[in-house]
Amino acid sequence: MLKKLSVLTLSAVSAFALHTGEININDTDLELGMKFDMGQFYRTIEPNTTFLGAKFINADKSHSDNTQTPLDPFYEVNFLMMRPVGKRGMSLGMGVKGNYTTNGIKDFFTMPLGVEFAYKIPARTLIPMYLNGALYYAPQALAFSDAKDFLEYRINFDIEVIDNGRITLGYRNIDTNYNVPNGSFNFNSSFYAGFKIGF
Repeated sequence: MLKKLSVLTLSAVSAFALHTGEININDTDLELGMKFDMGQFYRTIEPNTTFLGAKFINADKSHSDNTQTPLDPFYEVNFLMMRPVGKRGMSLGMGVKGNYTTNGIKDFFTMPLGVEFAYKIPARTLIPMYLNGALYYAPQALAFSDAKDFLEYRINFDIEVIDNGRITLGYRNIDTNYNVPNGSFNFNSSFYAGFKIGF
């Protein structure tokens, strides 16, 4: 009986776990992202804790180190595990990514490891608000092809204006450093705004 009750409880919780789609833009850059909650597919995985996703960034050279270098798109697949910490709306997670881009001549591929946090701001009389951040790094041991290392960090502030719909404001910095002389290269450093939709 207890086993059946546990399965029913897990199934009920799964109904409230969400996949998310995201679009972020500024004057010249476009970022598209998708994240799937694996708890919706497998009953053995607790909902809202394990995510598999992908991202695409079409960035303009005006937000990079070298405005003379044309930028190819940036592709990413990612895996993240998040857990609540305490009972004050904070969650922490660990993740791994695989990302790829090219500067037209050299290929860049890394598998950075990182940490993420999510915090629900305790403003009960207002609309739900969230603060999120991420830091990912790949040293030379996790850099392949012509890559030397990789560093990404971002922070964003979300406002849930409708159920499962958020407006997001954020900043991202992505360094794609190549294994060549003077190969340090900031792929994108920019502010952005966008939408996140849960489904």
